[in-house]
Amino acid sequence: MTMKFKRILLKLSGEALMGEQDHGIDPGRLADYATEIVEASRKGTQIAIVIGGGNIFRGISGVANGMERVQGDYMGMLATVINSLALQAEIGKHGAATTLFSGLSIHPLAQAMNARSAIDELEKGKIILISG
Repeated sequence: MTMKFKRILLKLSGEALMGEQDHGIDPGRLADYATEIVEASRKGTQIAIVIGGGNIFRGISGVANGMERVQGDYMGMLATVINSLALQAEIGKHGAATTLFSGLSIHPLAQAMNARSAIDELEKGKIILISG
């Protein structure tokens, strides 16, 4: 039996974007994820995506090395924005529309996170990415 969902929230870990690498973003893995996401979207599923940033920076690691917790957390949040921008670009290569939202104020890269706006974008058929 196949289940069809109207709307999903997909959580990708930053580590999932590394592929076989030690850090960073594996372009092949990124392309694979984008392909699957766009295929699901074209079948009518509304998709919101949250991506971690552990492939770039882990705030808790910075704290363990003497960094202040707040700075470490902000660096980790920025890593989620970097991953979201990479996935947004890859999804765009497949011809799908996206909107990037962030809990951090980083206009013009992302809109301020707002649940109503995110739902409106989903209902327009856009894939949304939530970062920061």
